[in-house]
Amino acid sequence: MSGGEVAGILVAVFWAILVSFLAVALARLAQTLRATTKLVADVTDQAVPLLADASAAVRSAQTQIDRVDAIASDVQEVTSNASALSTTVASTFGGPLVKVAAFGYGVRKAIAGRRDDDRPAKAPTRTVIVGRTVPAARRTKRNLRGKKD
Repeated sequence: MSGGEVAGILVAVFWAILVSFLAVALARLAQTLRATTKLVADVTDQAVPLLADASAAVRSAQTQIDRVDAIASDVQEVTSNASALSTTVASTFGGPLVKVAAFGYGVRKAIAGRRDDDRPAKAPTRTVIVGRTVPAARRTKRNLRGKKD
């Protein structure tokens, strides 16, 4: 055997080992690609129903928002109607009711004044000034102190 034949055998063995490694790597790459393809198919199968459910939920939420908007506009209309009614009632009945109340108050005071005329009026005997009591005689002097004739 010559040196060229030994070199040829070494190169052939090297190529055989290299091809074996490449074949194993390609087999593993093919297996990885198959698993990836299966995973993508499974995700697609699960994602489509989820997207459909999400779309239905969004549509339902939009329907509920439309209902709430309609209710809010109705409440606003009722509020404005109640405000207008309140203003109308106040302007229609407010003046006469105040007059009737004032008349009733005057009548009560007049009747109470007639009742008080029959009885002698009682003067208070003591007055509280800054946390202490002062007899009525001193109180009248104190009130007249600042006034000059």
